[in-house]
Amino acid sequence: MQVIETSEEGKEVKDIIQFFLKTRKILRLYPDNNPIYINTLGECYTKFKKFFYDKDDLTLHIKHGEILYNDEQVYFSPDKEDNIAIFFFKDGLREISFKKGLAAEELEIFLKIISLDFNRDVLDDDLVTLFWERDFQKIHYVVDDIVLSDEEDNEVYPVAKTRGEAGIDDNILKAYEDAVNDTELATDILIVPLTDRDLQSILQELEDDNSDKTPKLLDILFEMISLSDPNVDFEELYGFFRNAIEFVAGKGDIQLLVQTQVRLHKIMEGKDFSDEIRKFARRIMIFTGSEPMIVILGDVLDSGQESEERIFEEFVHYLDRSAIVPLMKILGELKSIHSRKFVIDALVYLGPKDITLLAKGLSDSRWYVVRNIIYVLRKIGDKRAVDYLLKTVKHGDVRVKKEVIGALGELGGGGVLQALRECCDDPEIQVRSAAMKALATMKSEAAKRIILNKVRDKLFRGKDFEEKKEFFETLARWKDDEIFTFLIETLKKNVFFGRAKNYEDRACAAYALGFMGRADALPMLQKLQNDSNKLLREAVHGAVKRIEHDGQ
Repeated sequence: MQVIETSEEGKEVKDIIQFFLKTRKILRLYPDNNPIYINTLGECYTKFKKFFYDKDDLTLHIKHGEILYNDEQVYFSPDKEDNIAIFFFKDGLREISFKKGLAAEELEIFLKIISLDFNRDVLDDDLVTLFWERDFQKIHYVVDDIVLSDEEDNEVYPVAKTRGEAGIDDNILKAYEDAVNDTELATDILIVPLTDRDLQSILQELEDDNSDKTPKLLDILFEMISLSDPNVDFEELYGFFRNAIEFVAGKGDIQLLVQTQVRLHKIMEGKDFSDEIRKFARRIMIFTGSEPMIVILGDVLDSGQESEERIFEEFVHYLDRSAIVPLMKILGELKSIHSRKFVIDALVYLGPKDITLLAKGLSDSRWYVVRNIIYVLRKIGDKRAVDYLLKTVKHGDVRVKKEVIGALGELGGGGVLQALRECCDDPEIQVRSAAMKALATMKSEAAKRIILNKVRDKLFRGKDFEEKKEFFETLARWKDDEIFTFLIETLKKNVFFGRAKNYEDRACAAYALGFMGRADALPMLQKLQNDSNKLLREAVHGAVKRIEHDGQ
């Protein structure tokens, strides 16, 4: 058998993951002011800094029970208890990337989250939600939308099955006790013992009697529609339908609910029915998307009952615009990320029917609801939403600002460029960064001009190096001659005063040239490979390596 040796990089990543495990244990045992806690955290951060000395990111691919780095296995454990790969995998995480420039504070928050007890009862949210709420800047992750836990299902099913069978025995015992207690029974009746066949027959009858009669009830109600007097009976019949549909939803039987919608739709579209009957069917159909129904379905989704996504999508297909507001209302109340995904997808489908109604969700007092509505509008991609989104740019929460800026960059339209120009001067670096990315998404000449003017501004030199680097990287996305010339001129520039800041600008220009990938930048870059300034020298080496690699 061929033995595959781990690369030096792989060994380094293995060491980091093992330190993850050690740090998790330390963070569980000691308070954050304890010297052991502080030293362990410092060692962990040092390992990341060492790794990022000549690399830009560390990306881990999560499998069930193992973790891969560049297709190399860097973690594996056969144990199911305290297995960090399974811990990530069960919550839907499929990839985690740590980016160069990772701050110690952000790493500490990440480690605190993954140090939480495996017992999910003590957590208010799932792992992905906790990551999402922290809004990491240098830690990115990829999530699989649908996560199933076979182990839990296998444990629950036998218990439920056993409880279901116990009810039958209880009924037989009760019947027996009632018979014994009946004082009027004749004492001289010949008692014939039950055979096994008799007992099986009785059990079968009891099981048949306990079967769900709801489908039959709905059949009767549908038959009554054509037999009832619209002027007299429809109001009472409507109440029966409401109760039956609410009962079906409360049981989590989405399949039966969809079958009911299909039958109502056929009546609404059928030429063999009177106008009164079609209107009545439509009234019941609207109720399936009313607030009481949506609240019930929200509880069902949050309860963890299995619901096929396809069936839920089919249910939403029969809803009309009146369901938009109830869906937005429960969006802020649902607890699981899986149930929120169902509702968000439903709003993406229904939203185009009334963008104005959907946009009312942007006025919600809860920031996370506003961010989700922005995401929905972004997915819909209707430019009519731009006017509403522009009013949200000045929202008080940074996370909302970032989402709306991204949406504006994708949608474009009047007023967007001015809003993004203003966001480039926002006090929050996260907002400024989002604005740059949005301008790069637009890729227009006007968007390029906004960023170029910001870089040429005298105040730009005072910015943090990492932010300046991001500005230059954004400029490089245009890959045209004007930007190429500007970067070369910046790279050549020498000044007597403010040399440290000038070296930062030159390093940023070198980095951007590498990002552009143009071979005609190599002569100038190669001249600076042995420059005395370490920052510039490292940026030049990285750019040369990238251009040569792209040219192969």
